[in-house]
Amino acid sequence: MAITKTDKKKVIEKFATEKSDTGSPEVQVGLLSAEIDNLSKHIEENKHDFPGKRALINKVAKRRRLLRYLNNMDSKRYQELIKKVGLKK
Repeated sequence: MAITKTDKKKVIEKFATEKSDTGSPEVQVGLLSAEIDNLSKHIEENKHDFPGKRALINKVAKRRRLLRYLNNMDSKRYQELIKKVGLKK
């Protein structure tokens, strides 16, 4: 269910705003999106994994809070991130 180190490194490189960036909202949203994708695939196969469903809901809520924060602070970065992640159309 968790993403591997190599996948995590790729996501960080894709969403980083500078070379050593690992904690910006963009990177956090990217990592959460990757984890959400993995968890949603897992939940489709294992419908009775209720702790997994709860974890999925928590990750979606955390991503939503980060996106709201970024929208309030810098809407241009928010719009770019939404396009990069592919959330809203």
